[in-house]
Amino acid sequence: MNRLLQGACLLPLVIAAACETVPPAITGSPAVSVTATAQTPPVGTANADAADDPAIWRNAANPGASLVVGTDKKSGLYVYDLKGAQKSFLPAPGLNNVDLVELPDGTVLALASDRSNLAMAQIHVSRLDTRTATLSFVTRVTVGAGEGYGICTGEVAADGSFTVYSVPKNGVIYRTALQFMGSELADQSEPLGRVPTQPEGCVYDPRTGMLYIGEERAGIWAMFGTFEGGPENRKLVAPIDNTMLVADLEGLAIAPEGEDGGYLVASSQGDNAYAVFRLPDMTPVGRFRIAAGAFGSTEETDGITLDNRDFGPDFPGGLFIAQDGVNAPDAQNFKFARWDAILAALGERQ
Repeated sequence: MNRLLQGACLLPLVIAAACETVPPAITGSPAVSVTATAQTPPVGTANADAADDPAIWRNAANPGASLVVGTDKKSGLYVYDLKGAQKSFLPAPGLNNVDLVELPDGTVLALASDRSNLAMAQIHVSRLDTRTATLSFVTRVTVGAGEGYGICTGEVAADGSFTVYSVPKNGVIYRTALQFMGSELADQSEPLGRVPTQPEGCVYDPRTGMLYIGEERAGIWAMFGTFEGGPENRKLVAPIDNTMLVADLEGLAIAPEGEDGGYLVASSQGDNAYAVFRLPDMTPVGRFRIAAGAFGSTEETDGITLDNRDFGPDFPGGLFIAQDGVNAPDAQNFKFARWDAILAALGERQ
């Protein structure tokens, strides 16, 4: 969600005076700068908060031919190549966050949080044809009470069953088990617990069974175990502190390394930066921004995604993608950066 107010106006009791919107103070610790190496065209919805969240499908046989799916929450889902070129569009108004899952038989699904019914969180399921770079609608799954918002995929089993985590605005976290039974997609949802106020971003680490949830005004929670224990099964591992994280906290992404190492990245939307933590202990590493270069900078980022594997000559050390909430004079879009360049800027790679 983009920040609704950049400043506040106070009217004196006696004399009414005009006031200007004041940009927020940048209070976070200094962030290093990197630049984007590719970007998508502006989304089709202009003059609105529309682009929101990207997800990556990696082509194992030809990493340079991988694909990216991005949401325009006013109109639907885009498919892009790694140059940022638009390959196709699936109309579907009301989608917010998106994630991708590849099943053992090669089926690739896009799972998007569906806000077409504001009272019930839903999952919009579409199939990604990786040969034609097109999406086709499969079904819509009802999850539970709440306005659909964040979403991320979990475990994929050998039998093709998989899990999806839904993070509605009301703070209740749902886990949905899904499996194709012939042409039908069977589903079963259960609430796992909740966070106190509005969340959005989430990411699951299958190595540790840890689900990370971003509560916009509080910070990053780690949820673990069976979730049946309620609040004792969650821990605030990175609070909003105006140093590493500045509210609103938005998208989360993970770059796994080894058994439980790697990095977790969060969109610190309040000061247009990205915070990087080292796993498994969520040790602060540093912060970075995407600055203007061959392409523009990013501001007010909602969704992010990250894959630290090889993506061919343009992204040999991994791919980081961020939604750009301020892409004037054009509509919002998505910008691509090299993950190895980000690590180098942070002093994590020589």
